[in-house]
Amino acid sequence: MLALSICLALLAALGNATASVLQRQGAAGAGPGRSAARGSWMAGLVHRRVWVWGAALLAVSGILQALALATGPLAVVQPVMSTELMFTLVVGGIVFRRRPDTRTRWAFAAMAVGLAAFLALADPSGGRATVPVADWVWTAIGAGAFVAVLGVVSLRLAPAPRAAVLGTATATGFSCTAALMKDALGRLPDGIGAVFTTWQPYAAVSVGLGSFVLLQVTLRAGTLVASQPALTLGDALLSVVLGVTLFAERVHLGWRIVPEALALAVLVAGCVQLAKSPLVTDESENPEERW
Repeated sequence: MLALSICLALLAALGNATASVLQRQGAAGAGPGRSAARGSWMAGLVHRRVWVWGAALLAVSGILQALALATGPLAVVQPVMSTELMFTLVVGGIVFRRRPDTRTRWAFAAMAVGLAAFLALADPSGGRATVPVADWVWTAIGAGAFVAVLGVVSLRLAPAPRAAVLGTATATGFSCTAALMKDALGRLPDGIGAVFTTWQPYAAVSVGLGSFVLLQVTLRAGTLVASQPALTLGDALLSVVLGVTLFAERVHLGWRIVPEALALAVLVAGCVQLAKSPLVTDESENPEERW
């Protein structure tokens, strides 16, 4: 069952990687000069074919992610989905017909090794299928306050750090969405009706849509180099925390803390370097010529 969950999460990560590149292109093509107050910016995105394809692909990835969450622990599924950045590298190499340089290859290997080592050492397992409402109340208060603070802080920052901060806020929303989906799907043994007669799936849709809009703001705020590491790693690490605190999933610590920290450091370093790769950003080409 865990193997199936990991495979589904990898497919979802592949879809997210492709969607991220397409939506970045759509957001950039909408132009910073459009008036957000008149709604012309979002309207412009909807009328861009490349952005619509990205949105559709993101929806498919969401279904695959939901299936992965239904069959595996949150603390496993979401970290596996951090491979999104690695898939972005692969897709970029195929689409733009460019081979990665030596530094990019080392970054790719570092991220893969760091992720595998962290999951092997932490070995997330167990947990409960559903979450008490009281735990969700405290989580909503904490996550809401965290995102609000990040939003206020981002207003005073330059484009690159603003994108990173907004990326962290977006990652918080996506990790909460994943947790809500898993909580809703935990009621599947009682029948499909039990899933849709609770508040969790509707909260997941609401938080997910809000995070989706925030993602567009994040992509418009700066380059993928600035936002992607925060999006990828923030979602993965926050989901581990939610898996432990909400679903009582077990993560091995003790003597493993030091090697786990080293594995995370390698993972972060690889993620940051991959986000700088031209195969991920492809900023050397004219956006309108690429699509």
